[in-house]
Amino acid sequence: MKFSERFTANSVRPRRQRLWSWRLGGIFGALFAAFGILLAMAGTATLLGRPPALGSLNDSGGDAWGLLIVGLVLLALGIIIWRRCRQRLRFKEGLSLSPHLMKKRD
Repeated sequence: MKFSERFTANSVRPRRQRLWSWRLGGIFGALFAAFGILLAMAGTATLLGRPPALGSLNDSGGDAWGLLIVGLVLLALGIIIWRRCRQRLRFKEGLSLSPHLMKKRD
């Protein structure tokens, strides 16, 4: 089979519209992860005996543990959301070729 000069592989692939909702979801996931890191660091700093990073919000040990746990949960949630949205954006569909064109030739 001879290819013409006008043939491009992109013309065979189906065109999908990229959704802005997946991009916004990825941005929010990254922000959740960053905010989770900051909260976890503030809680850890208080537990290690450093001065409180958030004023009176984490004066006691119980408040520091709460900040640490909430920070780690936000970090994990942000990473999960970010990865799912990124997978959806990069999902590639197969070529739209007929099955008989993929046969092996002897």
